[in-house]
Amino acid sequence: MKKKFISVVTVCFNAQSLIEKTIQSVISQNFIEKEYVIIDGGSTDETKTIIQSYCRQIDVIVSEPDQGIYNAMNKAIDLVSGEWVIFMNAGDLFADNKVLTNISTYLDSNIDVLYGNILVEKGGRLIMKDSPSNIKNIHRMPFCHQAVFTRLSLLEKYHFDEKYALSSDFKFFKQLIRDGVSFRKIDMPITVYDKKGLSHVQRSKGLSENIKIIKELDSVSDKMRFLPRLYFVKTWNNLMCAFK
Repeated sequence: MKKKFISVVTVCFNAQSLIEKTIQSVISQNFIEKEYVIIDGGSTDETKTIIQSYCRQIDVIVSEPDQGIYNAMNKAIDLVSGEWVIFMNAGDLFADNKVLTNISTYLDSNIDVLYGNILVEKGGRLIMKDSPSNIKNIHRMPFCHQAVFTRLSLLEKYHFDEKYALSSDFKFFKQLIRDGVSFRKIDMPITVYDKKGLSHVQRSKGLSENIKIIKELDSVSDKMRFLPRLYFVKTWNNLMCAFK
């Protein structure tokens, strides 16, 4: 059986108000060589019913209890067959129905990770947020994983560290950068990002996990340079939350 060129993965749990628009966005992509995989954490609302209504247009559906978002993403890694993988959370949308077609022209043997920009809603309008062009040693996520295409071989090699509930994608890409994996930015919007997502809402906890990951992976000099800044940001965010 011929491999699909790009696998799109959606992980979800009790997402009945969000999942259908994401499914419609994925299946409306006009790129033929795509695979769609949905990993549902055993939803107890109408999420499974909505997913099943599109079963003929979804290649793989798994619905069972899991241990969180990264456990679900790791399950997907073991199931997908595409050379390239992008994770699109419930609630997120592709920027338009030609994203996969347009991005496929840039996916070649010279790169391992390809990423682009995102669109966010502000004041009833979609505003483009630019991702950085130069990726070096990172101390926070430089892009949204909903705007990143990663080789399946790298996901299979590293997987996501499930001890981190919110920042395992940060650790994953930090490891890739430190190991010299090739990154390339494409200056085009990939996704309409849902700001109600888990990591965005629980930003303070995510910063705490970032600090732990930096302690785990970085050299002493890197830690001395960046940890004070992260501690300051975390403290400031906690103070702002206290006054809300």
